Amino acid sequence: MPKLTKRVVDAAELREKDYVIWDDELPGFGLRVFKSGKRSYVLQYRAAGRSRRYSIGLHGIWTPDTARKEARVQLGKIAQGENPAEERLIQRNAITIEELAAQYIDAMNAGLILGKGGRPKKPDTIYTDVGRINGHIVPLIGKRRVQDLTKANVTTMMNDIVSGKTKAVRKTANKRGKSILRGGRGTASRCVGLVGSMLTYAISMGVIEQIVAHGIRKPKDRVRDRRLSSSEYNTLGEILTKAEQIIEFAPTVAITRLLALTGCRRSEIIKLRWCEVDFENSCLRLTDSKEGASVRPIGLAVIEILEERRKTTPGDFVFPGTRGAEVFGSFPNHWNRIFGDADIPDFTAHVLRHSFASLANDLGFTESTVAALVGHSTNSMTSKYIHSLDNVLITAADTVAGYVQGLLDGAEFRQTALACDRASRRAALDQFIEQAAQ
Repeated sequence: MPKLTKRVVDAAELREKDYVIWDDELPGFGLRVFKSGKRSYVLQYRAAGRSRRYSIGLHGIWTPDTARKEARVQLGKIAQGENPAEERLIQRNAITIEELAAQYIDAMNAGLILGKGGRPKKPDTIYTDVGRINGHIVPLIGKRRVQDLTKANVTTMMNDIVSGKTKAVRKTANKRGKSILRGGRGTASRCVGLVGSMLTYAISMGVIEQIVAHGIRKPKDRVRDRRLSSSEYNTLGEILTKAEQIIEFAPTVAITRLLALTGCRRSEIIKLRWCEVDFENSCLRLTDSKEGASVRPIGLAVIEILEERRKTTPGDFVFPGTRGAEVFGSFPNHWNRIFGDADIPDFTAHVLRHSFASLANDLGFTESTVAALVGHSTNSMTSKYIHSLDNVLITAADTVAGYVQGLLDGAEFRQTALACDRASRRAALDQFIEQAAQ
């Protein structure tokens, strides 16, 4: 083994695999030659019964002489019981939650963080996650080191969000735009889940070995279990009838009606394109829903609303934006103005979706039928089901949408389930056979 000099380092040949040239003057000191041509000075030593390798630095930044001096300094520390490789690893991994959050956001934007179905998170989801990270997580626990984070820290963060400690109104990049942070139970629960996802990412990066956010009892979001009663549907119908007299509110009223009659997610209706509306087959063929591509049967009441809107709304989107925007962006503002003082507590767009699914269940439709109507990911056979039983699903969509429309119009129903008695089935079958024969 030669003594490592600049001449020896420069003359080191490249091989198919990385290898080390050891110095014959200082035990453990060597030059690692990478197959790429890069060269790095290293120090091999034993600590706690294990062989460890400490990287001093790249040749060019370090010379053989300066690297040898650094190796002697580290050997002195090792003789005193220190472990330079372990200390460097700890220091390298000693990042804060704020620094981890920045890396996590970059990974999301690069499509490296997977969401539902093993697909990269959608832009809307990323936007929401970034808002929660910057608005709630970083202000509360951002300064803590990742490996020092405890279950108690995450629980305290959750309770602070529930109590509204991070409430704020912030300006956005849009002109006159603002972001309203309210906190609350639902936001707190999602922030705990988001911290868990960030820590999972930290594990994949070798920063930590366990996730302290797991096992925390998260607050249940009351709104998720909320459904409208018949009287509340009646009230909603009256509010919408009054609001649609104001031209400015017309798009929001139409969106709200479609949400109530389809059980779709808010973004699925707001971003709906005319090319996704299949009038002939009475369905929406969504190209990019939360669950990916999705086909949703829609009732006749929905078809009629869309047909009327098609007459006055050209272009690509069912609800086009204003002032150069592609899609309608005033829905949240209009929603608050229309329903802010309404006598319908805890009313959100998701309540309409949950109410639609609950009514479908009340009317006697099976779980798989309801899943197909609202596009639930739990229905793994939705795509096959939708193509083999189109008429059944359209009948279900007609029934539920018609029932909801009746409630919005102020009707009072005594029957809470779809009639499937023998006489009703015989009458429907006779009518079908008669029409088919004609």
